Amino acid sequence: MNLKLIRRIMLINAVVAALLLALAGCASFTPDGGFSSIEQATKERIGKDLKWARGTTNTNSNTGQDAITERVRDLLKNPLSADDAVQIALLNNRGLQASFYDLGISEADLVEAGRLSNPHFSLRRANAGDEYTIEQTLTINLLSWLTIPLKTEMEKRRFEQTQRMVSMEVLRLAAETRKAYILAVSAEENVRYMNKVKTVAESSAELARRMASVGNFNKLSQAREQGFYADAALNHARAAQNQVGARERLIRLLGLSGEDINFKLPERLPDLPNAPDDLPNVEQVALAQRLDVQAMRLGTESLAKNLGLSKATRFINVLEIGPTRILEGPKSNPYKKGFEVSLEIPLFDWGSAKVAKSESLYMQSVNRLAEAAINARSEVRESYLGYRVTYDIAKHYRDEVVPIRKRIADENLLRYNGMLIGVFDLLADARAQITSVNGYIDALRDFWLAKADLDMAMIGKPSMTATNTTSMMASDASAGH
Repeated sequence: MNLKLIRRIMLINAVVAALLLALAGCASFTPDGGFSSIEQATKERIGKDLKWARGTTNTNSNTGQDAITERVRDLLKNPLSADDAVQIALLNNRGLQASFYDLGISEADLVEAGRLSNPHFSLRRANAGDEYTIEQTLTINLLSWLTIPLKTEMEKRRFEQTQRMVSMEVLRLAAETRKAYILAVSAEENVRYMNKVKTVAESSAELARRMASVGNFNKLSQAREQGFYADAALNHARAAQNQVGARERLIRLLGLSGEDINFKLPERLPDLPNAPDDLPNVEQVALAQRLDVQAMRLGTESLAKNLGLSKATRFINVLEIGPTRILEGPKSNPYKKGFEVSLEIPLFDWGSAKVAKSESLYMQSVNRLAEAAINARSEVRESYLGYRVTYDIAKHYRDEVVPIRKRIADENLLRYNGMLIGVFDLLADARAQITSVNGYIDALRDFWLAKADLDMAMIGKPSMTATNTTSMMASDASAGH
C-alpha cells in the first residue's frame, strides 16, 4: 500500500469520525420550546395556569391570545380576588409573554450549535497566455465539527439557565401582582375611612362655626375644629391620590386596557389568620428551593466545564481540512489532486489569556454563589421576622386597640346622653375611633405585604440569576471562540 493511499484513508477516517461525533451532538427543536417545565414549575409552586400565546407569521389570527382574553374576562366578571389577580397577570401580562420568547432564542442557539458548519470553497485562477494555474479547494473546519458535542452541551446549559430565569420572572410577577392587589384594596378601604373622618370633622367644624356666630363658642376652639377639618380634607385627598396610583399599578401588571380596567375590587382585605405560619427550618427550606441559588449553582458548574474546554483548545482554535486539485500549464493538462490542511500555529498566543479569563470567571462565580447562599439565608430570616412582627402588630390592633376605642366610644355616648360631656367631645372620640380602625387596615395591609415578601424570599431574586447568567454567557463566548 503506497503512502498516497494511506494518507487518503487517514483523511477519510478523520472526516467520518468528525461527522459521527457531530451528529451525536445534534439537537432539534422541541414541540413547546421548553415551556412545559416553566408551566409545571408554576403549577407546583403557586398552583396557577400559564399560557404562551405563540403567534404565527403567516396568519393574522392568534387563537392562543383569543383564549387568554376570554379567560381573563371571565375572571373579571366578579369582584377580583388576590388569586384571580395573579392568574390574570400570568396569562395577560405582555412583558411576561415577551420573556417567554427568551426560550425560543436560547433554543435556536442550542439547535444551531448542534448543526454542522458549512464547508468552505476557495478558487484561485491565474494565467499568462496559454499557461494557467487553477487551484480549487473544498475544506471543512474539522475542529468545529469535533467540538460540536461540547458546544451543544454548553448551549444546553444556557438553555436550562434561561428556563430557570423565565421561571423566576413568572414567580416574581405573581408576587408583585399580589402585593399590588393588597395595596389597591387597602387604598380603597383607606379612602372610605378617610372620607368618614372628613365627614365627622366637617360636621364638627360647621357646628363650631354656628355656635361661634351666636357667641357660644370661643375663637380658639373654633379654630381648632377648623384645623381638624382641614387636616382631614388633606388626608382624604392624599388617600384618593394613593388609591388611583395603586389601582393603576395593578392594571399595568394585569395587562388590562379598554373597558376591562373597570373591574371591581372587594371592600376589604382578607381577615388576619388565626395564627402565623411556623417555619422552624426556614433557612434550609429556602436554600433547597430558591431558584436563584439553583441557577447560580448550575452556572458555576457550567463555568467549570467551560474552563475545561478553554484548556483543551488553548493551542489550536482552527483546524481545516479538505480535498484540493491544481492545474498548471495548458488547460488540456490533467489536474493534480491532493488535500489541504490549515491550522492555527500557536506562535505568539499560547492561549494563556483565554484560560486565565475562564479561570477568573469561574472563581468569580464560585464567590458569587457563596455570597448568594449567605444573602439568601439573611433575606429569609429578615422576611420571616417581618412577617411575624407585622402579624403581632395587626393582631394587637384587632384584639386590643380597636375594641378599646369602641368601648371608649360607647361609654362616651352614654355620658353624652346623660349630658355629662359635650357634642365636640363625642365628635372627637368618633374621629379617634375611625382612626384606630384605619390603623388596623394599615397593619393588616402590612401583614399581607410581608407575607408576599416572605413567599418571594423563599423563591429567590431574579437579579441574582441575571448576574450569574451574564457571567456564564461571557465565558461561553470565550470558550466557543
